Amino acid sequence: MASRDAISLDTVVTMSKWSRRTWWRRISSTEVRRLPDDPRGRVMLAWDSVHHHVPFPLSPQDLQLMFQADAGDMAAQNDFGQHLFLLGRPAAAIYWIEQAARQGCADAMQWLGLAHATGQGVERNEYLALMWIARAAAQGHVIARAQADGLLGPAALARAPPGTIAGCDFSRT
Repeated sequence: MASRDAISLDTVVTMSKWSRRTWWRRISSTEVRRLPDDPRGRVMLAWDSVHHHVPFPLSPQDLQLMFQADAGDMAAQNDFGQHLFLLGRPAAAIYWIEQAARQGCADAMQWLGLAHATGQGVERNEYLALMWIARAAAQGHVIARAQADGLLGPAALARAPPGTIAGCDFSRT
């Protein structure tokens, strides 16, 4: 279970408008309370000393999801990222969606592909869009499969070996 009193510096940078450098200045001046690093070696901060710098409201459920995501829970990262997209916070959303996608979450891969296709929260990149959508489709994600079908055509998908899209194995990239 994620702690509700500590949050990683990476999360705070993602959720606030301040840069990492500004946060380090605040930590050095003791304006922000640093806690012992977590077992993964991440810099941890006291939530009560940073929460007022998050520029949008978070409900108790949002906070719980954020703490679970910060602790590395792939499903929470995906859900929180999608929630941030819906709140109109695409840059913060991408951070969480990418974390989940890199852990193998097909739903996050599809969202990340869509973000790259549309330029929401990231620079528009058709190659990365196709790569992430293909990865999700290769895992059986229904929406990504339909998107890949639309991009590549049903004939290419029908010829593709299982676990690949149009013969390209994206599982190792």
